[in-house]
Amino acid sequence: MQIHNLVQGTPEWEQFRLTHFGASEAAAMLGLSDKVKRTELLHMKHTGVAKVFSDWVQENILDHGHAVEALARPLVEEDIGDDLYPVTCSDGVLSASCDGLTMGGDTAFEHKQWNVELAAMVEAGIVPDTHMPQCQQILLVTGAQRVRFVVSDGTRDRMVFVDVLPDQAWFERIRAGWAQFQKDLDAYTPAEIIEKPEPAPIMALPTLSVQIRGEVVATNLPMYREAAERFIASINREPSTDEDFANAEATVKFCEEAEKKLVAARDAALAQTSSIDELMRTIDHVSNLLRATRLDLDKLVKRRKEEIKADVFNKARDAYSQHLADINAELRVVTLNWLPSPDFAGAGKNKRTIATLQDAVSTCLANAKIAADATAKEVRAKLAVYQEHADHHFLFSDLQQLIQKPMDDFRLTLTSRIEAHVREQQERANRAAQEAVAQSQAESSVESTVTGSQSPVAAPAPSVTPLFSKPRAAQDRPTDDQIIDAVALHFRVHESKAIEWLMTVDLKAAGARLAASF
Repeated sequence: MQIHNLVQGTPEWEQFRLTHFGASEAAAMLGLSDKVKRTELLHMKHTGVAKVFSDWVQENILDHGHAVEALARPLVEEDIGDDLYPVTCSDGVLSASCDGLTMGGDTAFEHKQWNVELAAMVEAGIVPDTHMPQCQQILLVTGAQRVRFVVSDGTRDRMVFVDVLPDQAWFERIRAGWAQFQKDLDAYTPAEIIEKPEPAPIMALPTLSVQIRGEVVATNLPMYREAAERFIASINREPSTDEDFANAEATVKFCEEAEKKLVAARDAALAQTSSIDELMRTIDHVSNLLRATRLDLDKLVKRRKEEIKADVFNKARDAYSQHLADINAELRVVTLNWLPSPDFAGAGKNKRTIATLQDAVSTCLANAKIAADATAKEVRAKLAVYQEHADHHFLFSDLQQLIQKPMDDFRLTLTSRIEAHVREQQERANRAAQEAVAQSQAESSVESTVTGSQSPVAAPAPSVTPLFSKPRAAQDRPTDDQIIDAVALHFRVHESKAIEWLMTVDLKAAGARLAASF
């Protein structure tokens, strides 16, 4: 851990914030913040302007309770029996700005303003996921043994706390999360982040007036018709942004209202006379035009939203598939085909703007990549164990299934299977040796019996006739299988490897060496 002597608000402080991944940003990075979206954090980090980023963090992320924090600190010091000092520290690119840290570094202090809902959770011993990443990163960076997480208004009456202890699972999640965030930041293409837009003002149609007395006395209907046709012609029928959709939805409502006003005008005219054909036909024409426009535009908006949503989902699926393909290409002998597909549709559910949809899906994608990387890390460790037994790889044709086991089970499966194979080989070799000994003994017994049953032959005098005794039976050559088993057992390899070696033996050269040795 490195401690930094920085004054809040100085250029050095702002640059430090920009170039480090702070504990207060960890929840947003993991997509757990209820204040800031992950894409917003990416966007602001990408700006590269230290003051802009620092001001944004101050406004959107940090708890605005420094005065309350100062009141609470002596109360916490009294409780823990030690002094607390505000400190900014880092471990590599990760950083933490502690509300307080003891001189021995064993206890850190993090304060949040009094909030009834948060206080109730803390009083029950629960730190919500919106705050846990910050506490765990403080522990990760400082090496402290606990974080005293306090919610208060600076008084004893309204103060609750819980001690947060180091959690290795959270540490790994935070490290992996920031690693993926850095990759996304390196590949980030900035896009404008805007609030949900208000629809643009819609061109107003003139108020329709009709006066009749057996005939049309006065009306602005022709002007109204021209205005309506101009308005309809100006409608954007290719919405693609949140602003476009807001305008289109407002236009649908406007057309519906205009239709109602036209019907009201027609009814008013009919109340004054029995039949004014041209007036009625014009009103019907404009009314039908507005109705058709409204219905078409409503369908178009729904269709375009589905098209854009499908495009966002497809791009996320493609990105995840490519990420998995890269991992599988590196692993080579196995693939991560058992990982579940990310639920992009679930992540995008009930998102009413393109910006919130893209943020939810990109956060889901990032978390899926993090999970895949974590699994790949475990698989690499198992493959390292697997490579230690290279001579016995032939025993693990089901490696794809075995690799999904926990490490201890995986290691046990490897050693058990190898031991069983070696034991089987030893038993086969022992049986072969016993059979060879038994066969040799049987042949020796037969030879002794034959020799003992023969009577001595007297040599006639005076000539001597040489006797030709029966040749001694030669010892049988071991079978091919016995030779292969003997080589395999001696070198502790599979029979296939022993056969491969025997096929490459240079018998001529071996014979020459043997002859030269005599």
